[in-house]
Amino acid sequence: MRLQQIVKDERVPRSFDPREIISTWTEKDLLRGKVADAWVIIFRTRGCYWARASGCSMCGYVNDVAQEVSAADLMHQLDSVLARHAGQPLVKVYTSGNFFDDHEVPPDVRARILRELGDRCDKVIVETLSHMLRRDQLENAMSFVDALEVAFGLESTNERVLRHSVNKVWGLAEHARAAALCRELGATVKTYLLVKPAFLTEREAIEDAVASGHAADPHSDTISFNPVNVQGRTLVDRLFRRGEYRPPWLWSVVEVLERTRDLSAQVKSHPTGGGKARGAHNCGSCDRRAIDAIEEFSLGLRRDFGDLDCECRDVWRAYADVQEFMLTSADPLALIPD
Repeated sequence: MRLQQIVKDERVPRSFDPREIISTWTEKDLLRGKVADAWVIIFRTRGCYWARASGCSMCGYVNDVAQEVSAADLMHQLDSVLARHAGQPLVKVYTSGNFFDDHEVPPDVRARILRELGDRCDKVIVETLSHMLRRDQLENAMSFVDALEVAFGLESTNERVLRHSVNKVWGLAEHARAAALCRELGATVKTYLLVKPAFLTEREAIEDAVASGHAADPHSDTISFNPVNVQGRTLVDRLFRRGEYRPPWLWSVVEVLERTRDLSAQVKSHPTGGGKARGAHNCGSCDRRAIDAIEEFSLGLRRDFGDLDCECRDVWRAYADVQEFMLTSADPLALIPD
C-alpha cells in the first residue's frame, strides 16, 4: 500500500462548530531581539488541502478542522477573538493549514484578519506551504501590517526523508523560491524543520536536522527545530502504538541546537508535549531542566548547554547505538519486557 494512502486511512473526520476558534493563548517569543509576549490564535478552517488529499505522517492538526467553513464563519471567529487582545506586540496566526490558500482563507477574510491584527500588533506571523505563496497575495498582505513573517514547514532538505518519512513532495527548491519572494517584498522567513520524522533512527534524525538546518540557513531568518510529537490519528501514532516509534530524546534536540549555533538564522526550538511520553523526553527526572534550558536558548537567554547533564545521557547514547546495531528505527526500550 502506498504511503499516501496509509496516512490518509488514519484520518477520522469529526464535526466542529465552524464559528468557534480552535484555541488562543499567550507565550514568550523574540521580537526585535527582545523577549516579548506573543499572542497565538488558531482559527478553525477547513484545514490543509494536502491533509485532505493525504497529509504529512506526523500532522494531526486535521483532527481539529471543520468540514466546511464559510467566510462568515471565519469573520465571526475573528470578531470573537479580537476582544481578547491584551496588548501583546506579536501575534502568530495559525489555521491548521495554509493562510495563503484562497480556498481555506478567502482573500477578503485574509485582508480583514491582517488589517485588524496589524492595527493591534507590531508583527504578524502566518503559516503556509511554500508552493502556495503568490506575489499578489504577499504584496496585498504587506499593505496591512508593519512587519510580516511567513513560516514554512520545510521539515527536511533530504528528498528521501521528505517523500518516505514525512510524505511531502515539496522541498528546498520551492522553499528557496518562496523565501526569495518574501525577502524581496520585505517579509521575513521562518523555517520549520523536524527532529526525528518517522522511520529515522535517533542518530539519523540528529544528522538530518543538522544538515537540513545548514542547507536551509541561506533561505531563513529564523529556523525552528520541531521535535516530532505523537498526534492522534497519524502514521506516527500508529507506529508509536506498535512500539515502532519513540519521540526524540531531549538530548537529541540539545545536540541539534548545539551543532547549529553557527547558523546566520536565529535558531530555536519549542518542544510540544515535552517531557511526556508522546513528546520529546528523557528519563523523566531531568526533563523539566532540559526543556527549560531549550526554552532559554530559544529566547536568547543562554548560549550553550554546558551545565546540563544527567545519568540518562549515557542511556541516550546507548539507545542510539543499539538502533544502529539492530538496523531498525523501532524503539529498543519497547522491546524489553516489563
